[in-house]
Amino acid sequence: NSFVTRTNTCGELRSAHVGQKVTLYGWVQYQRQGLFLVLRDFQGLTQVIIPQDEAHSHLKELLSSAPLESVVRVTGTVSPRPLGQENPKMPTGDIEVKAETAEILNSCKKLPFEIKDFIKKSEALRMQYRYLDLRSPRLQSALRLRSRLVMSMRQYLCNLHGFVDVETPTLFKRTPGGAKEFLVPSREPGKFYSLPQSPQQFKQLLMVGGLDRYFQVARCYRDEGSRPDRQPEFTQIDIEMSFVDQAGIQRLVEGLLQHSWPEERGSIMTPFPSMTYEEALAEYGTDKPDTRFGMKIVDISDVLRGSSVHFVQNALSYPHGSIRAICIPQGVKYLTNKDLESLKESAKSQFNQEIMEIIRKPDGSLKSLLTKFLGEKEKSELIQALNMQEDDVVLLAAGEHKQVCCALGALRLLSANLLEAAGLALRDPTAFHFLWVVDFPLFLPKAENPTELESAHHPFTAPHPSDASLLYSDPTKVRSQHYDLVLNGNEVGGGSIRIHNAEQQRFVLEKVLKEDSEVLSHLIEALELGAPPHGGIALGLDRLISLIVDAPSIRDVIAFPKSFRGRDLMGNAPDYVTPEELEPYHIQVSWPLEEKEAKKN
Repeated sequence: NSFVTRTNTCGELRSAHVGQKVTLYGWVQYQRQGLFLVLRDFQGLTQVIIPQDEAHSHLKELLSSAPLESVVRVTGTVSPRPLGQENPKMPTGDIEVKAETAEILNSCKKLPFEIKDFIKKSEALRMQYRYLDLRSPRLQSALRLRSRLVMSMRQYLCNLHGFVDVETPTLFKRTPGGAKEFLVPSREPGKFYSLPQSPQQFKQLLMVGGLDRYFQVARCYRDEGSRPDRQPEFTQIDIEMSFVDQAGIQRLVEGLLQHSWPEERGSIMTPFPSMTYEEALAEYGTDKPDTRFGMKIVDISDVLRGSSVHFVQNALSYPHGSIRAICIPQGVKYLTNKDLESLKESAKSQFNQEIMEIIRKPDGSLKSLLTKFLGEKEKSELIQALNMQEDDVVLLAAGEHKQVCCALGALRLLSANLLEAAGLALRDPTAFHFLWVVDFPLFLPKAENPTELESAHHPFTAPHPSDASLLYSDPTKVRSQHYDLVLNGNEVGGGSIRIHNAEQQRFVLEKVLKEDSEVLSHLIEALELGAPPHGGIALGLDRLISLIVDAPSIRDVIAFPKSFRGRDLMGNAPDYVTPEELEPYHIQVSWPLEEKEAKKN
């Protein structure tokens, strides 16, 4: 209550305050028949008794007629609630304030929706009136937790470990590779700034500049179009260190999260477990495994290798051919035939992967199109390899290793959703399972042209020391010093040890990625002028907070988010500008024909 004219907030009064005269400010949350109202502010609720005697008739009329969500000042005396009228669900439920004077500071007109978490309203409406949605307890709680967590991180990094908080520019130039960047016109004809997708180059240059340890709560920008749970502008905890290795960065991040983790969410254990990219793909079918439940992918190639089944032998004849499966516990009980068909259709449409099902019946026998081609020994080995119990359902896939694993990884998650929807408790919503994924490939084939390579992380990532020589002979086999932090199946951080040798950086850009290194001449020159070995990481703050508070979307932990199409529905941005405003930037808008016609009409 420092610096303000209230004496108390609406959430702090208790029995110890009885007899005190207080002044409260807040919004009218509820009013009942001119007898009392409930006043709300950021901290909680207080019941205010409206006097009924003739001497206070003006006060009664004022408070009784105040529309909901009006802003009110009330001065009165704290009293105990009458016996039997206490409300144990309210922290202030033992007391009430008997109003003596009041003032309506701002009367509220009819609301577009009620300010209550349990009232359903469309996300578009909530975003159009975001300033009203911000009054809800859910958003208030998320934003305050976010603030506390960032402050605690800042204290850990700067006060305990000597990091320097540095703001880096948001007007820069295009970076080769990676996500698309927003362009900002300049007054020089044909020249544009780019909004950085991360402070990557700047933090590396800060290491060349000898700052040793850098940190920033960084705003980042990516022009990714319509993606349901992405934002064109987002926030990351950006970190870089000199003279550090992968293990050092991992220890730092584990300590940072343990130090700043909200007490009400329990404690987290360190060190976090770690697995390689290849292990994650083979066992979970993804590079961001949700390790809160089992149903791992099992390699059954050896079990079926001796069978005469055509599709099995066909799959195993490929260089990277594989037969793998997942076992869905109690699938017969919890999944319908329609569910199983939708799972198979999903694998077909997304991954072009055929799926075969195997059911273990209550008598222990197997039911499948496959089993008539298998001997008793093979059936027994299959049951043992997959640890099949009665009423379990197995989904089997055969084909190229990566395609098979990715398809089964997606079915694993879809099956978990179906099991939970049917009532089987599989993933603990209060559990937080952190995991490091390491040893990623340095390069991946481009989706649009598999004969060309792109960086799996970004072009500044250093090769694994054991694979450094392969960079020049067979770059597709090079592992990187890239590491991701995964929480409950979501990537919440990514980083790497960087290339600090100018020649190696130039080779990666020009020879492997076929990029114009001139765009990065400033960085390459810096690497020639005494660049220390360095590495870092960026933690996605929005994603991390959304997982901590179990929000359905990152938009629920950002004060003023964009819609999934990248629009600000409250301020109606982006918006048109006049030709006169564009003139200094030497830009003219070329309108699509249908929009030209619409503007004419």
